[in-house]
Amino acid sequence: MYRIIGIIVTLLFIMSILLAALALLVSRISLNRHVWLAGFFAGILDFFYMPLKYFFYKFSDPRILDKWMVSLKNISNRNSFKKADRRMIIAPHCMRHMECPASSKRTGIQCVSCGKCIFSRLREDASKYGYDLYIVTGSSFVKHVIKEKSYDAALLIACDYELNKVMMGLKGKRLITYGVPMLNDGCFNTEVEYEKVIETLELFSN
Repeated sequence: MYRIIGIIVTLLFIMSILLAALALLVSRISLNRHVWLAGFFAGILDFFYMPLKYFFYKFSDPRILDKWMVSLKNISNRNSFKKADRRMIIAPHCMRHMECPASSKRTGIQCVSCGKCIFSRLREDASKYGYDLYIVTGSSFVKHVIKEKSYDAALLIACDYELNKVMMGLKGKRLITYGVPMLNDGCFNTEVEYEKVIETLELFSN
């Protein structure tokens, strides 16, 4: 009896490793082209996220894992995001100017369009394409943002780690997510390729 249980556990362990390895391979491929079953493989990587994160910490760069996972989720969510009616943009405060005069409340920084940073332009473009803009000072603020109004989808701008973290956190919230990664990490003076933001807004324009 114990021998059978041992064999079953061993087989399950081997299958888990092979499945996780296959999901990693597919996620890597997804950076350059469309892949099938992106949502399925993204779910596998979500399930094995912590051990995979540890593996990447030991032998590579954990940001690579997040980048691959975000790519998979973007492919998986693309069609559903395009069909969404009520959309918002959630962006990090670290992209704002060091002398930003805007105040903050529970739903984030209240941009006053002072013209000192990219948010003045993003605020205009968000409105143009039918999005509400939220500038948050941390992923914990997202829970307040999603209570502000009834949204169908959220376009996220952040580093790959925060993108993946928020995407996992909003899984099951009936909110479709799509991520635009920033060019660099950090707590201030971060940047995003604005052409990529516009390209994404155009992609989902009705």
